[in-house]
Amino acid sequence: MDFIFDYISVNTYWTILLIIHGLCAVALLGALTHQAAAVLMPVRQAAGAFAERFRAVNSAAYATAICVLWVLTFLMGAWIYVKYRVYVRLPIERAGFWKTLGAFEMKEHLATIGLLLLPAYWLFWKNAKSPEYECYRKWLTVILATLCWFNFLVGHSVNNVR
Repeated sequence: MDFIFDYISVNTYWTILLIIHGLCAVALLGALTHQAAAVLMPVRQAAGAFAERFRAVNSAAYATAICVLWVLTFLMGAWIYVKYRVYVRLPIERAGFWKTLGAFEMKEHLATIGLLLLPAYWLFWKNAKSPEYECYRKWLTVILATLCWFNFLVGHSVNNVR
């Protein structure tokens, strides 16, 4: 792996990883937001206005992409966490930004909870035609969307503090 540093600097490498992590997070956020809007406020007629078109998506089609994006974003975040733990967290601790650190700790836990919810989420969306699972699909989607929004905002804030 050290051969890559013959071509780019270490800081550039970690910056690229952070950007990829952020892009995966934005894609995940968009997919979950679309799906959550569609299950919370389903469109009853042909979509006309922007808000109706935003909600008029095939919710089941997003499930696999959301699972893959969550896992990919989680793994990228875990990889970056090694660098964060040593080079970012320590200066933030020294500066006394305890609320920022606490929010990031919460982000880690919520990302893991979301990861653990994915098998149930995928199973219920795999059977999207079954009306008896509609409530489970709806609330798992809303929970994952809420977790994703929280994690995105906290991650963005910590990056700005850095």
